[in-house]
Amino acid sequence: MHRKPQNPFMLFILVLILVSLACATSQPPTPTSTPEPTATKTATPTKTPRPSPTPRPTKTPNLAATERAEELNAEVQEYFDKGYLTTTDGQFKEFDDFSYDWAQLGWYKPFLLRDSTSDFFLSAHFKWSSASKVADTSGCGFLFAIQSNNDHYAVFLDRSKVFFLMTDTTLGFSRPVGTTRGTGRVKFAEFPAEADFTLIVKGAYAYVLVDGEVVGEYTLAQSRILRGNLGLTVLSGTNKDYGTRCEMTNLHLWIPTEE
Repeated sequence: MHRKPQNPFMLFILVLILVSLACATSQPPTPTSTPEPTATKTATPTKTPRPSPTPRPTKTPNLAATERAEELNAEVQEYFDKGYLTTTDGQFKEFDDFSYDWAQLGWYKPFLLRDSTSDFFLSAHFKWSSASKVADTSGCGFLFAIQSNNDHYAVFLDRSKVFFLMTDTTLGFSRPVGTTRGTGRVKFAEFPAEADFTLIVKGAYAYVLVDGEVVGEYTLAQSRILRGNLGLTVLSGTNKDYGTRCEMTNLHLWIPTEE
């Protein structure tokens, strides 16, 4: 059976109708308005509190050093009040403990401190003994006014006396210096003997204190140069065994400030 061809124009009309119907039934949705963003207030930042500075620890004063300084200053003031010093302005110097054995009868051994001055006071606690019960004059001592040619003064603490010497190398001898005031006598019954010993020199005058008491005042030769080095010394009274044993503790020196 032979079919009749369709009219193309009619097909086009039909397509348009269908498209119109589709547009009429399928309306696009009404768009909703996008909400405008509201500004959120940013909170004002509070200041971060700065930490308060940690207080720095103050230096704890060395109590022992403070007490020691007060003790030494009191010593200077005492000697000044008694007329042994002309001023309280000066400087202290402390030394290590000293110990030495010396066995050469009638000789003393020097140990220089290398401090040069004219006025001063030098102090220590002496403890000494002898290998012989019948030893000659012996003990611990101080040297002062030491010159380049070895002229000097020497002061020793024996069991029975303060032994004060002036050495003149030009003349080749040492001679005792007698007291101007005081006896210069002490008494230690047996060895070991011990005592605080202080030598004060002011101008041409020297003062020797044993356990805080003046046992002798001495006048120095004004023809000699009195400014010189200082030193420690040990005088031996026997050749036996260790001879004379000398120990010095609490050894300290005070020198006035030079104007």
